[in-house]
Order: sequence, then C-alpha cells, then structure tokens
Amino acid sequence: MEYNDKVMDHFMNPRNVGDFPEGEDIGTGTVGNERCGDIMRVFLRVEGDVIVDAKFKTFGCGAAVATSSIATEMVIGKTLQEAAQITNKAVTEALEGLPAAKAHCSVLAEEALHAALWNYAQKHGLVIDGVKPPIDESERAH
Repeated sequence: MEYNDKVMDHFMNPRNVGDFPEGEDIGTGTVGNERCGDIMRVFLRVEGDVIVDAKFKTFGCGAAVATSSIATEMVIGKTLQEAAQITNKAVTEALEGLPAAKAHCSVLAEEALHAALWNYAQKHGLVIDGVKPPIDESERAH
C-alpha cells in the first residue's frame, strides 16, 4: 500500500501526540473499529468557545496515526461549531488523499473529534449543531 508524502510525514512525525494533565477541563472522545483494530482518542482544551489545544493517542496503522495528527491540527484555533463541521472528507483532503482501503481511518478521526466535542458539550451543558452522541461500537455495522 502506498501513502503520499503528506500522510507519511504525519505518520513519521505526528503532531500533538499525548494528552492533558489529570483534572484539566477537557473534552475527550474515544472511538475504535473492531475489524481493523484502530483505536483513537482525541483530547480538546477549550477556552470560551475556541479550541486552544488538541492532542491524540492512537493505536493503529500509519493512516490512523496520520488522520489523528492532521485532525488535531485542523481543530486548533477553531470554535466548537467550526470544529463540528470537520468531516472525514476534509481530513482526507488535508492529507492530500488516502488509499481507498484506509478511508475508514478518516471516518474514525471525524468520529473521535465529534466524540470529544460531544463530551465537552455534555460537561458544560452546551449544544453544538451537528454533534451527536458517539457511536457505540456494538452498534457499528460489521
């Protein structure tokens, strides 16, 4: 499977890896795909309604790491509502493409981001248009 230079750069030099110190007021979202084994966790630090920092931890293939990395870059500086508009297609475009067999990684990145937004919104009694509760893995189509 061949990855383009941008995907390889985000895989080999991922941005924003890690999490935030225990006790910080953050949004956290975790998603996974049983079939491929990828697990993504996204953490968002928000001030006002702007995402000021984002981190991730991902267990998975190179595409999973790359999509997590670029997704965190994409949300920093955006409002919660702007971040909610980020789609798997936008993630794939930001990476200048993914092999078709790895398209599910961009879907997981979108879902992890939205799960973190949902978590933050629930903690603060907010409604973010377009953000729904995370998909329960047991409900995912196999």
